[in-house]
Amino acid sequence: MAGPSGKPNPSAAPGLRLDKWLWQARFFKSRGLAAEMIESGSVRVNGTRVTRPGRDVGAGDVLTFAQGNRIRVVRILALGQRRGPAGEAQALYLDLEPPATPEPLE
Repeated sequence: MAGPSGKPNPSAAPGLRLDKWLWQARFFKSRGLAAEMIESGSVRVNGTRVTRPGRDVGAGDVLTFAQGNRIRVVRILALGQRRGPAGEAQALYLDLEPPATPEPLE
């Protein structure tokens, strides 16, 4: 990331576009779908509504967004380098949603 002088700022944490991260982590089938969800205001980063797909995110950020009929809450653990297989994608985040408790059988 560049500082005000235009020179790279080594102390700045690396970031990745939000739409790209959501796609790499396999929450959306395409970056375009991820961007549409973000632009509609349906994604929050650390509790703040975001409408720019190009907003940088990094490790430690908490994302909240709808996926199908679920509300997902995930903490970013890593940025990743590519859209890999599902196992690789799952290593990029920690699901903060509590596990569903089974209904007792009667």
